[in-house]
Amino acid sequence: MGKMEIERKTTGWAARDPSGLLSPYTYTLRETGAEDVQIRIICCGICHTDLHQTKNDLGMSNYPMVPGHEVVGEVLEVGSDVSKFTVGDIVGVGCLVGCCGGCSPCERDLEQYCPKKIWSYNDVYIDGQPTQGGFARATVVHQKFVVKIPEGMAVEQAAPLLCAGVTVYSPLSHFGLKKPGLRGGILGLGGVGHMGVKIAKAMGHHVTVISSSNKKKEEALKDLGADDYVIGSDQAKMNELADSMDYIIDTVPVHHALEPYLSLLRLDGKLILMGVISNPMQFLTPMVMLGRKVITGSFIGSMKETEEMLEFCKEKGLSSIIEVVKMDYVNTALERLEKNDVRYRFVVDVEGSKLEA
Repeated sequence: MGKMEIERKTTGWAARDPSGLLSPYTYTLRETGAEDVQIRIICCGICHTDLHQTKNDLGMSNYPMVPGHEVVGEVLEVGSDVSKFTVGDIVGVGCLVGCCGGCSPCERDLEQYCPKKIWSYNDVYIDGQPTQGGFARATVVHQKFVVKIPEGMAVEQAAPLLCAGVTVYSPLSHFGLKKPGLRGGILGLGGVGHMGVKIAKAMGHHVTVISSSNKKKEEALKDLGADDYVIGSDQAKMNELADSMDYIIDTVPVHHALEPYLSLLRLDGKLILMGVISNPMQFLTPMVMLGRKVITGSFIGSMKETEEMLEFCKEKGLSSIIEVVKMDYVNTALERLEKNDVRYRFVVDVEGSKLEA
């Protein structure tokens, strides 16, 4: 077992109420169990879900809440039964820290669909204590939910892959869309969308970005390597692209019409929903029936898919486009994220930040 290097108290930045404002919060880390890994957090990405949770947009938030589920850090201590990791390893933790282990999804290594999954934060662990996320000095996580960061991959680049990266990789893999030569659309060019362009291009796809304005056109085509760019309200261009795409990854996290995008799909095309939207979505059934089209959803990814995705990104030399900030800037970063004012993912430099009040 590795040597203990920090106390069982740790400090993070927590929201106390639905204002979502984060401030220093000291709490107790649970003891490192036989299959647990204690991690000194180096950095953590900021996801749109952090906004939803801290502001109680889904009506399920519990406070105080330390957000953050794109965590990269260094192993400080391992439990007696930990076989995958050793002290000093650089590792990552994503959206989940627990599952039941016995249901059908768990038996298929699809723990993200376990009905008893435990979230990295804003949840209750099996010991009855609240889970807290990556905007903190340290965390303790069961080894099943920890992944090694590939050697040579920069920690700040790895962080967004643990949610945004695997969220795109998982459906492309599951629905048989990893083969080259396909034509795909990425609807919404935020943190998840920009990784969607990069990963789909690395798989050999022709990629069209679908957006609400021209603001990100040059970046999409030049920086991300997209093949085409269309504004959803440009009816003439949308008509040109009708029946041309094998799939569309819909990352938009707010209510929007589906019909314009269903029209872009060819026979058996798939519209894959990823945005967390609390209002009912609508569509006309003939839009689906007359092309045997599929409206489906996908949710983050499994631990196996996360490991695959990290190796894929290393092999292809993929990286995120990020803006690194200190913790004292995190509230401003969240405000900017709410306005979509980020290219394309904030990453908090936890290690280099002063967390204490």
